[in-house]
Amino acid sequence: MAEVKVAVLGGSGAGKSALTVRFLTRRFIGEYASNAECIYTKHLCLDGRQIHLEIYDPCSQPQQGKLSLTDELHWADGFIIVYDISDRASFAFAKALLYRIRESHTGVCKKMVESSIFLVGNKQDLCHMREVGWDEGQKLAMDNKCQFCELSAAEHCQEVVAMFTKVLRNITSNFKVKEKRRPSGSKSMAKLINNMFGKRRKSV
Repeated sequence: MAEVKVAVLGGSGAGKSALTVRFLTRRFIGEYASNAECIYTKHLCLDGRQIHLEIYDPCSQPQQGKLSLTDELHWADGFIIVYDISDRASFAFAKALLYRIRESHTGVCKKMVESSIFLVGNKQDLCHMREVGWDEGQKLAMDNKCQFCELSAAEHCQEVVAMFTKVLRNITSNFKVKEKRRPSGSKSMAKLINNMFGKRRKSV
């Protein structure tokens, strides 16, 4: 069984948890507040292949201060970077996240397996309050060589599922090309993950 680890990152209120829960349960949870980081786990079948999926959903991420993604960069096989199309500050934060991830590919944290990255403009249902244009999101994605879409976690269940599915397909395709960088079942890695993200896990 393939193990796939995805980190869903973005500014506070961008809709990270709403997107994650929408994909895992097909339900929309609306406003979501959590004071703890969480790793959701789920077994699923993708293209006839069994997958053990873990999705890291941080409780929130600071809008100010230096970004420190060292733990996430070493843990995740793929990233979903989320911003709110009605909040330009969240778009600026997403841009900073993408820069940090891209920087790691040429720095000391260079990953052995290239990450799949998807930029998501969430809350398309609030287009009447839009502060970030579709073309801006598309250009940011192109500049960072990642995929892009706009959707609404509140209204677009199938689009959310399709987006996560694309990410998973990209990751598993990478696995076929290169050997996985983490030994499966490593006790030391399990301990590291617990230290990094705590022990709060949810099976869906």
